Amino acid sequence: MLFTEFDMDTAIETWKDEGRKEGIEEGRKEGIEKGRKEGFTKGEIKKQIEIAKNLLAILDIKDVNMISKATGLSIEEIKKLM
Repeated sequence: MLFTEFDMDTAIETWKDEGRKEGIEEGRKEGIEKGRKEGFTKGEIKKQIEIAKNLLAILDIKDVNMISKATGLSIEEIKKLM
């Protein structure tokens, strides 16, 4: 079966539309995954800060090196909490 010029133009537009839809869907999926990773990372940092604050306040530990090792936070970050 031969395509007429009109049929070929219609087919090309249909393929373009399908390609755009696939691209948009793939972009959404990538965006959602990136957002999850960023949210997880922010949650981890928030928890590390909470632990550092507890070590400083509740346990009265003032050794920033020890707190840094226990939480994974930098010494500079811990000093900001003091």
